[in-house]
Amino acid sequence: MRVTFLGTGSAMPVSGRAQTGLLLESETDAMLLDCGSGVLARLAETDVGYEGISSVLLTHHHLDHVSDLLPLIKARWLAGEDDLEIVGPEGTEALVEGLLDVHDYMQGKLDIQIREVGPHEFGIAGFDVMGYRVRHSISTLAYRFTNEKGEKDFVFSGDTEAFDGLAEFADGASVLAHDCSFPDDIEVSNHPTPSALGEVLSGYDIDSVYLTHLYPHADRVPDELVASVQEHFDGAVDVAEDGVALEF
Repeated sequence: MRVTFLGTGSAMPVSGRAQTGLLLESETDAMLLDCGSGVLARLAETDVGYEGISSVLLTHHHLDHVSDLLPLIKARWLAGEDDLEIVGPEGTEALVEGLLDVHDYMQGKLDIQIREVGPHEFGIAGFDVMGYRVRHSISTLAYRFTNEKGEKDFVFSGDTEAFDGLAEFADGASVLAHDCSFPDDIEVSNHPTPSALGEVLSGYDIDSVYLTHLYPHADRVPDELVASVQEHFDGAVDVAEDGVALEF
């Protein structure tokens, strides 16, 4: 499994960070996990490209996670591709239908298959995935991906507060990419601060944690984010950057 951070930013853009999006590749397949603004351009810089993405998995429907979804549909059509699978939590079908209602000239350009999932096991683009409901302002799922050999799991939190249930969900994973939107001096709900995240992860067996979904406040103090998490959590901690690829 190969995971590439295409976008590690948030709803408030900062230089060098697209909004949320990750590229997941197995030996035979590839898929996109979330599709925020700027992700499509990052995807075009990879060997896979938007031509190689026939499946998209959404954590939730906030703009900074879906803004490039319709541009992806149009880009694939212009590139001569003919289909796209879009998977996500409840409301995904209504989201896609609404986008196509507003931009009705795109209706029928691709064969779009929509599937709604929940906190259960499912498959997409050859990946075995487990969904888990997290704590955010709208319905949001975290996902756990298992590689081809049934080991070296990757977990993506989506947008969420830090809480024990998600730490348990990620226990035993090789990599957890977790929302860390704001530094400790910002009072926030629906997202975690690094100290809150570190406290929750303390004692869990996770090899590496990558902090992502950075607002400008967090982007200015990356070293402080890492240090705050490491006060409580013994595993490796890094701030995710656009273009960084992890090999499993």
